[in-house]
Amino acid sequence: MSLLIYAESADGKFKKVAFELASYAKKVADSLGTTVTAVTVNTGNVSELSKYGVDKVLKVTNDKLANFNAKAYADVVKQAAQKEGSKVIVLSSTTDSLYFAPLIAVGLDAGFASNVVGLPVSTSPFQVKRNAFSNKAFNITEISTDVKVICLAKNSFGLVENNSSLTEEDFTPSLNDADFTIIVESVEKTTGKVTIADADIVVSGGRGMKGPENWGMLEELASVLGAATACSKPVSDLGWRPHSEHVGQTGKPVAANLYIAVGISGAIQHIAGINSSKVKLVINTDPEAPFFKVADYGIVGDALDIIPRLTQKLKEFKASNS
Repeated sequence: MSLLIYAESADGKFKKVAFELASYAKKVADSLGTTVTAVTVNTGNVSELSKYGVDKVLKVTNDKLANFNAKAYADVVKQAAQKEGSKVIVLSSTTDSLYFAPLIAVGLDAGFASNVVGLPVSTSPFQVKRNAFSNKAFNITEISTDVKVICLAKNSFGLVENNSSLTEEDFTPSLNDADFTIIVESVEKTTGKVTIADADIVVSGGRGMKGPENWGMLEELASVLGAATACSKPVSDLGWRPHSEHVGQTGKPVAANLYIAVGISGAIQHIAGINSSKVKLVINTDPEAPFFKVADYGIVGDALDIIPRLTQKLKEFKASNS
């Protein structure tokens, strides 16, 4: 009857969201009087999960699952939940998890709630607080089904260490060959950089950067901050940056601890997609730019002048504290 999580990994190592998910699940499990079981796929060392309250890990190792496949992964989690008798399954809000969460819910005849931002308001009845209306409001959702699936919004809970005694078990779920009819020929991954999905800080540029030739200064700032780089939709449409960096409601959603918008006016679709970020810093020449209305901090000025100075100050600060 343990609570089940799917601990995401990449290249055999856990993503940060896996630890946040484990931290959250431990608190929920305590309130339900149960334990936390994690299911992992092609992950090497799983002992790190014990730091965040996971009691048991079901380790799945299968070359067929080397590339993400929503149907197959959903079936793996479903079978793990059935094996453990789990009534609550907690997933992250990454692109992959949001893709296969509804499939898991259908497979388990479960109720499903996404964008969950806190511990259950109540466990009987089971009620959770969620973001709504493009992160402009909250609602309380009650899940009345016997089995419940929820997706935790990124950076909504944080990491909480809670050491546990971890047991590991090899798990071999049955896989349906029909789920593998699409063949992946290649997967392109960015190496040596922080990804938007995993970043605590995101530095994003818009048309105010005036051209792709000026992006080097944003990348330097991101490097100093240990941040990911991103861009607005017009920038990716112009071909200045790849579409994989486009963030916003029509691109990748961002829920960073710090979002720095450089030369982005703040169209409603962009703001809706990054509004879950905790702190928003805006740099723009136009003091009337819509982004300033939702910003926590704002700088009015030319980004091409401000960014190099900001980067230099950050370098000096880091050097003085090293």
